[in-house]
Amino acid sequence: MSTSQAVIKIFSLATIAFVMAMALTPLFTNFVYKYKFGKKIRAEGDTPIYSKLHEKKNGTPTMGGILVWLTTIVLATIFWFLDRVAHVEFFHRLNFLTRQQTLLPLGALTATALLGLLDDYLGVRGIGGGKGGGLRIRHRLLFYTLVAVVGAYWFYYKLQFDILHLPGFGDFTIGLWYIPLFIFVVIATSFSVNQTDGLDGLAGGVLATSFLSYGLIAFLQTRFELAALCGVLGGSLLAFLWFNIFPARFFMGDTGAMSLGTVLAVIAFLTNSVAVLPLIGIVLVLESGSTLLQWVCRRLTGEKLFLSSPLHHHFEARGWPETKVTMRFWLLSAVGALIGVAVNLIGR
Repeated sequence: MSTSQAVIKIFSLATIAFVMAMALTPLFTNFVYKYKFGKKIRAEGDTPIYSKLHEKKNGTPTMGGILVWLTTIVLATIFWFLDRVAHVEFFHRLNFLTRQQTLLPLGALTATALLGLLDDYLGVRGIGGGKGGGLRIRHRLLFYTLVAVVGAYWFYYKLQFDILHLPGFGDFTIGLWYIPLFIFVVIATSFSVNQTDGLDGLAGGVLATSFLSYGLIAFLQTRFELAALCGVLGGSLLAFLWFNIFPARFFMGDTGAMSLGTVLAVIAFLTNSVAVLPLIGIVLVLESGSTLLQWVCRRLTGEKLFLSSPLHHHFEARGWPETKVTMRFWLLSAVGALIGVAVNLIGR
C-alpha cells in the first residue's frame, strides 16, 4: 500500500466511524433514557465537594462508551467479512483487521469493554460491593491485571517483544522486565482514564488527542492498519464528544474508560512508543497522580493536598467553571501530544 492510499484509507475510515457513531446515537439515547440507565452521583460524607458540584448531574445516563467501541468492532468485523469471506475487492481497501497489527488491540478492547459494561449496569442498578453499586475497586484492578498479564504474555512470548525504545538514547533489550512493565502501564493507563472521566467531554477529548497522536506515530512507522484503527477510534470519539460536551447528554462510563485506556496502552507498546505515553497522555498522568497523592497525604497526615481529587475537581472547587477546566485540559493534552510525537521522532 502506498502512502497516499494509506492516507485515503485512514481518513475514510475515520469519517465512516464518525458518521456511524452519530447515526447510532439516537438509538442509544432512546434506549438508556427509556430504561433509566442513569448514573447515581454519590452523596457520602467523605466527598462533600464532589457531591455538591455534581448533584445536578444525578440521573444522566452512562455507558456512552458503547458508541465508541461498538462502532470500532462492528466496522472491523464488517469490512473483514466483506474482504476475506465475501471477497468483495472494494472492501479490501477498507479492511483494517489483521493479525499482525490490530487483532490484539481489538481483542483487548472487546474484553475490557464488556467488563466495563457489566460494571456500569451493576452501578446504575445499585448492585454490587462498590460505592452505590458496581464492582469493587479491587475487583476492577484484578481484571485489569488479568488482561494485562494475557497481553504481556502475548507480546513477550508470541510477538517476541522485549525491546524498549527511549527517544534520543536508542533501543534497550530488557528481557523479562518487559512483562512487569507492560502490566504496570496497562493498569496505570486504564486507571488514569477512569479518573479523568469526571467532567463533560474531558476524557473524550483527551482520548481523541491521544489516539490521533498514536495514529500518526503508527503511520510514520508504516503500520497503516494500526493507524487506521486509531483513526476509527478517533472518529468515533469525536462523534461521542458531540453529545458528551457540556451539558452532557450521557457519560462515557466504565465501559468506555476501561476499554479505551487499555487499548491506548496496547497501541503504545505495539508502536514501541510507550516512553512518550506520559507526554501524549499528560492529562491522564496529572489526574491519576493527583488522586494517588491525595490518598497518600490523607493516610500519612490526615490532611488533604487538594480541595478535591482528581485534579479537575480541585479546580472546580476553586471556582473554575466546568467548561473552563475541560477546555484548558484539552489544550494541555494537545500540547503534550505534540511534544510527545516530536520526542518520539528523535533518533528514529
